[in-house]
Amino acid sequence: MNAPPVKTGSAKPKAHARSRHPEAHRSERVGWLRAAVLGANDGIVSVAGLVVGVAASGADAATILTSGIAGTVAGAMSMAAGEYVSVRSQADTERADIAVEKRELAENPRAELDELAHIYVQRGLTPELAHEVARQLTEHDALASHARDELGITDTLRARPVQAAAASAGAFVSGAALPIAAVLLAPHEHLQPIAVATTLVALSISGALAAWAGGAPVGRGALRVMFWGAMAMAAATAVGHLFGVQV
Repeated sequence: MNAPPVKTGSAKPKAHARSRHPEAHRSERVGWLRAAVLGANDGIVSVAGLVVGVAASGADAATILTSGIAGTVAGAMSMAAGEYVSVRSQADTERADIAVEKRELAENPRAELDELAHIYVQRGLTPELAHEVARQLTEHDALASHARDELGITDTLRARPVQAAAASAGAFVSGAALPIAAVLLAPHEHLQPIAVATTLVALSISGALAAWAGGAPVGRGALRVMFWGAMAMAAATAVGHLFGVQV
């Protein structure tokens, strides 16, 4: 009786196997994260500085609260408008650059193919491989390839004005709510030290969270934001004492 044949060699891997190692990159958060961090920190520092400065002038609790609320509304609108205009300008520039690339691809596709291949040569590919990669990517999606590799425009990092404006304004209001809460809850005679302490704690948390989300050292991020917040409140307090009058 003959023994069954023994199979040699390793089994072939299945084609088109899905990756079991999904990766989450922090760069995907950069659009909204930058606007949110800027808005939150600005809300905390601006309104806390306003509250502390008005309190240092000798104003009563109602005046301090009114100043804080007015500062919150004006600041949120200013942040939203500024962020929208800034990111809208970036989006318009990206759109104009893509329009130029689209026209050049239609008028001189051969030169654009060579340009794409040259980019890959500069990144380390051999001329033959670079040309083949450029050819295949051009056949797949020429405009997207040039936008990504020539202009540096990708879907992940593309400018989104409305998202940035909403994130910035919402974060500003969230940050400003802390000094406003201090005005509402703290005894008037202890308002300044409580507002300062609350603001510094909030800034340390905000800075730490921003650093953690961005992959930076948490302690350094917290201290950096706290330092500038303390400087802002010290300046506002000095102005309040300098120009303060009893209301």
